[in-house]
Amino acid sequence: MNQHILCIGAGYVGGPTMAMLALKCPEIRVTVVDVNAQRIAAWNSDTLPIYEPGLDEVVRQCRGRNLFFSTEIQQGIEDNDIIFVAVNTPTKTFGHGAGCAADLQYWEKTARLIHDCAKGDKIVIEKCTLPVRTAAAMSRILHSGRTPHHFEVLSNPEFLAEGTAVADLESPDRVLIGADATPTGQAALAAVVGLYAHWVPRAKILTANVWSSELSKLAANAFLAQRVSSVNALSALCEATEADITEVAHAVGMDTRIGPKFLKAGVGFGGSCFKKDILNLVYLCESYNLQEAADYWRQVVALNDWQQDRFVANILHAMFNTVAGKRIAVLGFAFKADTGDTRESPAIRVARMLVEEHAVVVICDPQALPNARQDLADLEGRVLFEADPYEATRNADAVAVLTDWSCFRTLDYARVYAGMRQPAFLFDGRNCVDHAALHALGFNVYAVGKPALSHLG
Repeated sequence: MNQHILCIGAGYVGGPTMAMLALKCPEIRVTVVDVNAQRIAAWNSDTLPIYEPGLDEVVRQCRGRNLFFSTEIQQGIEDNDIIFVAVNTPTKTFGHGAGCAADLQYWEKTARLIHDCAKGDKIVIEKCTLPVRTAAAMSRILHSGRTPHHFEVLSNPEFLAEGTAVADLESPDRVLIGADATPTGQAALAAVVGLYAHWVPRAKILTANVWSSELSKLAANAFLAQRVSSVNALSALCEATEADITEVAHAVGMDTRIGPKFLKAGVGFGGSCFKKDILNLVYLCESYNLQEAADYWRQVVALNDWQQDRFVANILHAMFNTVAGKRIAVLGFAFKADTGDTRESPAIRVARMLVEEHAVVVICDPQALPNARQDLADLEGRVLFEADPYEATRNADAVAVLTDWSCFRTLDYARVYAGMRQPAFLFDGRNCVDHAALHALGFNVYAVGKPALSHLG
């Protein structure tokens, strides 16, 4: 088997993962293909289609040497014996399982394309997040008809965190690869392990059966999201009792059985994975008649939505129960700092609720404005977009910090305050700015899970 690798799907998973693989395995040719010609053109340009710190440098080192981006999917399948599949698997919006189940139409089309275009045996590696036992379905598709070729299907879920994807790829906590226990399955497993062994210590390369590998991805995201919803549930209690969620979370996180990560209260989690994967887990539980387990995981998502509703309710209450006609500057629209990704961003829900209250909403973000315009396209004329935070906050009645970009932490808030209408409000949805200093400037400061710092009595 040759050392030519194909990845179908040039999105947030496929592009960065293959760029790192090309960097660490310079003797291996890596080709990334996608049906979206505009996206491929961007990967071949000086302006990549996604923003990740350090990604541009990695791509520049490898592109044209052993990393290639193309729309020639059929040719790629013919030429490569190891194929990663990283296509989109969104939550279904129609039919059976709508709102929970994964929409596998793009995944199935890819499987059928591999089947039709293959000229020899292939190792096919699931890189996108998929329901448990999907690999078995892919294998059935690939081996359907009278194909003379053998396809070995492996699971290799991604565990990237957007904003730190390059660092996560270069030094992962673990690499998980699932394969069948058959001789051909174990041979394919050894081949994929050998790829990662170029730079990942062997002790961090975990092997499992395919189904355990598929479920581990869903489980990891569900556990992380559950921690966020848990601390956010406590933040509401802290506000009611005048406790401080930062102090509570610090005390809880000092317990070595719990640890400090993902215990930061805020306006809620977002991104392409957490909500989608939890709802997928809900659907799986319901499919196996595990309703109590399904209800438990569904509540993690429900509480996340409630936290965003509660954030807007706090804005309304603090601003004399109306924001109609008031200018509110939303600082941050990406679901987290250091990415332009806005998928399932809490800012979408918050902005829409503020518009429903007839507020004048101004969106400001250093990387996410193009995506924000698409997300709020139906509100054209009712939402403003401004790249300069000082212009965004000029004549504003309130500032709502929804993404913890470092540039927002270091703004000249004296200048911001001087340009705002009075009384000036600041709502910190990420607990990332200096509340005492802002209060000293004259702001009425409202954070998540903390007592308000108000000049209004």
